[in-house]
Amino acid sequence: MKKLMMAAALAAGLGGAAHADGHANDVTLQLQWVTQSQFAGYYVALDQGFYEEEGLNVTILPGGPDIAPPQVLAGGGADVMLNWMPSALAAREKGLPVVNIAQPFKTSGLMLTCWKDTGIESVEDFRGKTIGVWFFGNEYPFLSWMSQAGIPTDGSDDGVTVLKQGFNVDPLLNREADCISTMTYNEYGQVLDAGVSEDELVTFKYEDQGVATLEDGIYALEENLEDPVFVDKMVRFVRASMKGWKWAEENPEAAAGIVLDNDETGAQNEAAQVRMMGEIAKLTAGSDGSLDPADFQRTVDTLLAGGSDPVISAQPEGAWTSAITDAALN
Repeated sequence: MKKLMMAAALAAGLGGAAHADGHANDVTLQLQWVTQSQFAGYYVALDQGFYEEEGLNVTILPGGPDIAPPQVLAGGGADVMLNWMPSALAAREKGLPVVNIAQPFKTSGLMLTCWKDTGIESVEDFRGKTIGVWFFGNEYPFLSWMSQAGIPTDGSDDGVTVLKQGFNVDPLLNREADCISTMTYNEYGQVLDAGVSEDELVTFKYEDQGVATLEDGIYALEENLEDPVFVDKMVRFVRASMKGWKWAEENPEAAAGIVLDNDETGAQNEAAQVRMMGEIAKLTAGSDGSLDPADFQRTVDTLLAGGSDPVISAQPEGAWTSAITDAALN
């Protein structure tokens, strides 16, 4: 993206002009889900003054089951959004030109959690079973995985029955599903909190299966990235956000406390958020915010391997840029 690279270079000389214009310092971030430690780095950056140090006025919008970040971004409701890469690439192929400008999460926390007494020991044992899967863009990694494994998702005896899973663990606890989608930092802990022991469960991490796709990246609209003032703002935003993430990794309990202070619903509890922050720190560890091209290609290859109905149909072009993180790190 030559235009973007040029914009980033120009932005270095526009800092003064950008800071003089209040709008050039306003950033609205749309989260992918409700306020929780999954997003601690951003709340920490706000609380600790890292955004303020960069001259930014940042507003963080919580997500929820009825909020689709790509739609919010497309409608101008936010400057940047957090999104899983499968969802973002699918949206881009359908005509919404979103671009990954930073990748704070280095590894995936997605996994399937199954009842051990169902006899499931390997992926092949999924055949004939019911598996809970999140949709709204979160189904793509699972569907690609099953396609690569040669397991139909049509509910046949030789395939799996896909249960559209809500954002809770009830289908597993109520025995409506043999396996459900869980995150290492969230739903798995909810299952344990419900009184289930780890010995009763078997888990399949997408990372271990070689089908992990990138999660929780920062995305902006391509057209906005042609504006040098916007690029300058994003450089400052990413730099401050990554400072927040590193602080959160080093101070998990304090970071969880900051998240709780920002939870206007009061729905979160301290123990769960501290545990979540500990697990999240494992996913952001080793990341300076830049996207590893190999990680990007692994995600793309997984999504292209979708059999007759792949998540994306062609190698994406212009779907990410290193211009923002290159400038932020320097």
